[in-house]
Amino acid sequence: MEKLDILVFAAHPDDVELACSGTVLKHISLGYKVGIVDLTRGELGTRGSAEIRAEETRVASLILGIHYRENLGFRDGFFEIDEAHLLKVVEVIRKYQPEIILANAASDRHPDHKRAGDLVSRANFLSGLVKIETANQTAWRAKVVYRYIQDNFIEPDFVVDISGFEAKKLEAIKAFKSQFYDPNSTEPKTPISREDFLDFILARAKQLGRPINAEYGEGFTIERYIGVDNLFELK
Repeated sequence: MEKLDILVFAAHPDDVELACSGTVLKHISLGYKVGIVDLTRGELGTRGSAEIRAEETRVASLILGIHYRENLGFRDGFFEIDEAHLLKVVEVIRKYQPEIILANAASDRHPDHKRAGDLVSRANFLSGLVKIETANQTAWRAKVVYRYIQDNFIEPDFVVDISGFEAKKLEAIKAFKSQFYDPNSTEPKTPISREDFLDFILARAKQLGRPINAEYGEGFTIERYIGVDNLFELK
């Protein structure tokens, strides 16, 4: 399997598209190899089904132009931070050997999000321990784990300028059409199926972009200090 520069983890299909697909698109445009690992199939979602979301994920992946995507099939709503789940994530990290990992928010409305991010962060540390053995793999630890911001507003530690990629981001989000506003749908309403929800997504991106003098941005939190060689490389 080809080594990736960035590996993005998500508790559910569409987490990446909603929270950090602009960052994914931008880094692919810069020549970096990016992959996504969805932990669950989102089978407990109020709208749609695991099968529908799998097809929507396929379409979204084509729009993003990512290099690889896979689903670990953890139980939506019930996966835990235990040895079995940790080792599965360790295997994936060692498989793709990313330099950077992006993971779910440090806190959020949906409890799966924080738990997924915490699971990935801990697995990344364990993945670097040579005494933890996985089949035909060597130890590997990504240099950093950054947590993207989701539904709840969290003050970001840094913001990626995604200006110019906002339209493609929305296109990728809309691939998950079972989850969002459809005037003909008879399924129950959810917080993200409101007619104005995508307006909120764009407004959040504008909010995050404004302090860095960008039209649109996506925010992330850090788990350790960021080192800088040149102050002039910062916006």
